[in-house]
Amino acid sequence: MSQKIFIGTDSGATTTKFSAVRESGEAVSTKLLQRTTQSEKGREAVISGWIAGIGEFLAQNDLGWSQVHGVGLAIPGPYERYGVFGKSPNLPASFCGWDVGADYSDALAKQVGRPVPLAVGNDGNYGGVAEARLARGDTKASVAMLMPGSGLGAAFVGADGLSLDGDTLAGMEAGHMPVPLHLLGLTGKPFPCGCGRDWGCVEAYTTISSLPHLLAEKILKYPDHELAKSAAPIKEKILSLRSRAQKGDALALEIFDFQARVMGLHVANLAMALDPGIFVIGGGLMDHEATTPEFRDRYLRLIRQTARPYLWPQQRDTLKIVPAVLGDLSQAIGAALVALYQSRG
Repeated sequence: MSQKIFIGTDSGATTTKFSAVRESGEAVSTKLLQRTTQSEKGREAVISGWIAGIGEFLAQNDLGWSQVHGVGLAIPGPYERYGVFGKSPNLPASFCGWDVGADYSDALAKQVGRPVPLAVGNDGNYGGVAEARLARGDTKASVAMLMPGSGLGAAFVGADGLSLDGDTLAGMEAGHMPVPLHLLGLTGKPFPCGCGRDWGCVEAYTTISSLPHLLAEKILKYPDHELAKSAAPIKEKILSLRSRAQKGDALALEIFDFQARVMGLHVANLAMALDPGIFVIGGGLMDHEATTPEFRDRYLRLIRQTARPYLWPQQRDTLKIVPAVLGDLSQAIGAALVALYQSRG
């Protein structure tokens, strides 16, 4: 009898990634398969693209549709209810209210010739499921994950391997908790956040979206810096900061050191509520292909140092803060793992 597999689809507004796990939980492949989501072409185009992408993944790995016994879909929130998109700043307005879970289930059943169980959840939560499986090893430690990128993905994974979703599917939207601005010496109006809150969201101080504001503040100390004199577009300037920091640029290092301190305070804050055994830190600043070991070590060291004074004494000795390892595959693998775990009841 052919082995059962569980598919993971990780879909954003622009790209969708595909992966799968076997019944053991091991990934079928660590080779990234990524295709355009085609959200601008409407709902049917998105669903057709997902089915085609799965078919391509199966063909690449000598697998068949008959082996598919569950599918996970990782998508960004917010949601109106389970499997139904809310209003998203990155998706067409017509997607608001779309029962994507029902339509995807129908398409999968038509393709396979039988109903296929589908799990739908937050992409950040599902990424945490995959990273937690590796970070905890053979233990039952609970795992929290923070993944700064364009936004701040966050997840909390319990001993059962599943993420905390919450009663309205808004659990662990931790990027929109407030920063203790006074501990960072910040005065004035908090940085704006895309969510609309005005209390100084953590996301607004730790991600790419914070860089224009941080650059504008920090560059006042460096009036002779190349970026202070440059007429380049702001996007070009901020995208150069990571490489500049890795070359020892004082201005760029100060910006990422600041972000690490904010992250450290957030780790301590979340540890008060969740008490995880492990924190996983991911995102582009932990990307092994784009950052040096020295840069990553510095960032993690500052997170640990900043968090430590605010932890309970027993947490200081036991809490592990480690880098993510799966990169762009985490959310697709996590979606597949959730489908697998739910199949076990």
